[in-house]
Amino acid sequence: MRRMMNHVALAALIATPLAAAAAQVPVPHFAPAPTPVKAGEITLSTPRSRDLPAENWFRDGGYYQVRNVGQATLLPFIPPANLATGEAVIVAPGGGFRGLAIENEGWAVAQALADRGIAAFVLKYRLLPTPTSFDAFRDGVAAAMVGKPSAFPPPADTPDRALEDAAAALRYVRAHADDYGIDPARVGMMGFSAGAFLTLTTVLKLPPADRPAFIAPIYPRMTARDVPADAPPMFVAIAADDFLMDPSLGLISSWYRAKRPVEFHLYQQAGHGFGLGRPGTSTAGWFDAFLRWREQNWRLATTPKR
Repeated sequence: MRRMMNHVALAALIATPLAAAAAQVPVPHFAPAPTPVKAGEITLSTPRSRDLPAENWFRDGGYYQVRNVGQATLLPFIPPANLATGEAVIVAPGGGFRGLAIENEGWAVAQALADRGIAAFVLKYRLLPTPTSFDAFRDGVAAAMVGKPSAFPPPADTPDRALEDAAAALRYVRAHADDYGIDPARVGMMGFSAGAFLTLTTVLKLPPADRPAFIAPIYPRMTARDVPADAPPMFVAIAADDFLMDPSLGLISSWYRAKRPVEFHLYQQAGHGFGLGRPGTSTAGWFDAFLRWREQNWRLATTPKR
C-alpha cells in the first residue's frame, strides 16, 4: 500500500522495533479527501460499531485510504460473462486495523481479478478507532514511525469485528452466487498485510463450512500457526526485506507439515506494501503467478482420481 498505517501497526504486532520499521518507509504524505462514490456497494449484515467517530477518507501518496470504518460493506467487481471463470475472491486491504489502503490493495486488485474473469469483492471491514482530528491522526502516525509511543496502538491480533465482517462477506457471496455467476464452492479470499492477518484468521477460527475455498495472504506475518487438518490451499508472496518476514518461514512450514497445499514466493527486494507489484522489482510477477496457481489447483481438484 501507500502506505503508512500497515508499517507502524504491524511492526508493533510482531515486536519489531519501530525505529527499524520506520527506516523502511518514507514519511507519510496524508491529505484529506472527499468521500468517493462507489455505485453498487453492499452493506453487510454485521452491526455498525458505535465506538468510532465518522468515517474519514484521505489520500496517501495519491491513493485513497479510509479510517474509522464503522459499517462493513462489499464492493463487487464482476467480469463480463464471456470471461467469467465462475470463481470469486474476497479482497481485504491492509492498514493495521486502523485504516484501509482501499485503492491500491482493494479496488485495483479487484479490477485486475475481474479483468481476468474472476469475480472480486472488496471488503471494507470495520476498524478500531483513530482520533477524530485528522491532524492528530497524521501526527500520531508520523510519531510512531520514528519510534515514539502511539496514541492509538495496534491490536495484538485480528479484532473480532473484522473477522465477523469477513465471515459475513463469505456468506453473502455464496448466498448470492447465482446472481453473480459464481460457483459457491470456488469462493476464496486474498488479503494484504493486516488483510492477510484477517484472511488467515478466517481459516484458523471459522468453522470449516464458513472458510474460504483457498487463501492468498500477501505480505502476511510469517510466524508459525496451528493449521487445521482440512485447511484450504494457500498462496503467499512477500519480500525478503519486509519487516513481517520471519527467516524461519514458520507460516509456510505450518502448512507444509499439515500436508496442505501451499505455494510460496519470496521476492528479493520490495519492502512492505507493494500491492500489485512495486515498479523496478520482480514483485510485478506475483499476480500472474497467483492466477497460474489457481488454474493448477482447479485442474487438480477436478481431475478424477485414478
